[in-house]
Amino acid sequence: MLAAGVACAVGAAYAPSVADLDAAARAVGNRRDLALRIGESVFSTQWSAEVTQISANEIEGHLIVGIRILGVKFHKPMTRELFASEVVALVERTFAAAPQTEEIDLWASVPINVAKGEIVTGDLAKPTSSTVFSLTARRGETAATLRARLDGGDGVFWDQDWSRTAFSV
Repeated sequence: MLAAGVACAVGAAYAPSVADLDAAARAVGNRRDLALRIGESVFSTQWSAEVTQISANEIEGHLIVGIRILGVKFHKPMTRELFASEVVALVERTFAAAPQTEEIDLWASVPINVAKGEIVTGDLAKPTSSTVFSLTARRGETAATLRARLDGGDGVFWDQDWSRTAFSV
């Protein structure tokens, strides 16, 4: 009888979800616990733009979260409007998962071709990616205000070449 109880307990063991695994693999910073919590929320959705890292760092009581997304190889056709909507949703989810966050720095990067033999690590490293989009959202900023900033470009960096070629329509 005891063996049957043990077998049932083993059969009911927790299997992590894909969101849990993604959160664990992509969480960094000195507040990794919060990066994991944010990641569990963010990675419960498959975004068109791939989220590659979530960092949470607390410095002298100030919590800053960084979200890095890939600016190429979108999971489905992407328009600038859809990209902006995903950015707003990512910011909203992050503040909901970690309300003590003071600001979120979100950026998209694209890989840079590096010639064979180039140094890519250390003090003499050549860059391997380029930032093509960035913004900072502060706690208390509404989704409507953030969306207006994205549409108007106020405090938002959009690489013009990337913006012109990355999106469909």
